[in-house]
Amino acid sequence: MRAKRLSLVLLCAMLVFAAAPAARQALAEDAAKPADPGLSDVLTDLLHGVEGENGTSGPDKRVPFGREEVQLSFAPLVKQTAPAVVNVYASQTAKVTSPFEGDPFFEEFFGRAQPRAQSSLGSGVLVDPSGVIVTNFHVIKNADEVKVATADGREFTSKVMLKDETLDLAVLKIESDKPFPVIAIGDSDALEVGDLVLAIGNPFGVGQTTTSGIVSALARSHIGVSDSGYFIQTDAAINPGNSGGALINMGGQLVGINTAIYSRSGGSIGIGFAIPANMVRAFADAAKAGLDFFERPYIGAEFEAVTPQIAESLGMEKPTGALVSSVEASGPAGKAGLKPGDVVLQINGKPVESIEALDYRMATLSIGTKANFAILTKGQQAAMDIALERAPEGAKAAEVTLHGRSPFSGAKVAELSPRLAQKLGLRTDLKGVTVIDINRDSPAADFGFQPGDIVREVNGTAIDTAATLAQISQQDTRWWRFTVERGGQILRQVLRY
Repeated sequence: MRAKRLSLVLLCAMLVFAAAPAARQALAEDAAKPADPGLSDVLTDLLHGVEGENGTSGPDKRVPFGREEVQLSFAPLVKQTAPAVVNVYASQTAKVTSPFEGDPFFEEFFGRAQPRAQSSLGSGVLVDPSGVIVTNFHVIKNADEVKVATADGREFTSKVMLKDETLDLAVLKIESDKPFPVIAIGDSDALEVGDLVLAIGNPFGVGQTTTSGIVSALARSHIGVSDSGYFIQTDAAINPGNSGGALINMGGQLVGINTAIYSRSGGSIGIGFAIPANMVRAFADAAKAGLDFFERPYIGAEFEAVTPQIAESLGMEKPTGALVSSVEASGPAGKAGLKPGDVVLQINGKPVESIEALDYRMATLSIGTKANFAILTKGQQAAMDIALERAPEGAKAAEVTLHGRSPFSGAKVAELSPRLAQKLGLRTDLKGVTVIDINRDSPAADFGFQPGDIVREVNGTAIDTAATLAQISQQDTRWWRFTVERGGQILRQVLRY
C-alpha cells in the first residue's frame, strides 16, 4: 500500500513540477507543512534529498529531480580538463628476418630483408605545466621515438623520463616556451563505488573522446595487465587508444590513468580499469626527482597472501591482510619487532585487504618517513612504527656483458642486491646472478632471455658470480644445459647451439 501511495505521489509531483513554477513553489511550501506527515515526508525527501542509513547527507549525492537537473551537462568539466589530455604516438623499427639471410646468391636476387616500422597509439595526461606527461608503459614499450600531439594541434617529440613495466606507467617530457594546461592529481582513496567519473582519451585513433560512467569497484586485482594489483574499475567506455588517458572525478581532478579493458571483442563492454591517482602521483614525483627507476620503500620483509586455511589457523574471521613470510633481522621491520607469521592489517589507518593492497600502500609512501603498521600477532592486535628506507645497494657488483658462442651472448648480467632486485621487480631477499639487460639483436634475445631471469646453473656448474657465468659462456661446446629462475619458477633447458 505504501509503495502504491509513493508511486501516486511521485506521478502527481512530476505533473505539478512540469506545469508551472508557481505550482512547484506551492507544492514545496505545502510539503513543508506538517499537516499530513506521510505526504510531507515524501515530498521533503524528494526536494531536499534522503538521508542515508549511515547518516550521509542527501543534497551532496542524490538522484537528479526536476527538468533543470536532468538537463545538467558535463561540458564545463570537459572544457576544463580535456586540453590536458594528449595523444601519444610511439614508433619502433622491427627486425625482419629472411630465410635467405646470409646467402649471397639468394640475397642478390631477392634482396636483403628491410626493417619494418611499427607504431602504437595511446593517450597521456599533462600533470605539470613544464610538460610532464603520465601515460602507460605498454604504450611506449620498446619505442625508438615517442611523439605527443596536444589538444590544440601542436606536435612534440618527447623524452622518456621514467618507466616501469611492473606498474605499467611511464613519464614523458615535452618542451615549450609556454606553460601547458594540466589536470590536478586528486586523492584516489577518496573514491567510492557509485561516484561519477569521466574517461578522456583517443580511442581507435578517431580523436579525443569523452565518455561518462561510475566507479564500479575498487581494489581490483589479477586482471593480467601488470604486476600491480590495485585498480579502479569503471563502466565509462574505454577502448584501444584510451590507454594512458585520464579518469577524472566531478571536481575536475585526475583520479586514475585508464589502462585496460575486459573485452572478448576488442571493444568496450563496460568493464575498464585505471591505475589509482595516488600511485600516479608517487611515480610522477619520482620522475621529476630524476630517479632512474621507481623506488619502493624498503623495510626488509617479504609477504604472501592469507589463504582461507591460513586465516582459519590464525583464528581470523576471514582471509584478509598480508602474511609476513620472512624478515631480515637487521632491517627496519626486524628492528621494529615484526616477525614471520604476523599479519599486516592496516598501514597508516588504511586497510590492507590483500598482498596486492600492501604493495600499493607501500609504493605510495615516501622513503625517509615512518609508517604505522597495524598487525595481528599471536592472536592479538598490535601496532608498530616501521622506518621506510632505501633498499641497500650492497657491494657494488660489476655489470658484465656476455660474449662468445653461447645462448647467453648479448646479455648483461650482475649479482643481485636488494636495490637491484627492487629495480627488476624481484623479491628483495633473492640472491644470485641475474640478467639486467638484453641486446635486441643478440642470441640471448633470440633464445628468449629476459631482464630479471636468475641464472642458477650452466652445464653442471652452479652460478654464484657474474665472472663465473662470463667464463662458462666462453666454453667451446655446441650443447648447453642450464637452469633459470623466472618469476619464482624454475626453468630447465637443454639445447644445441
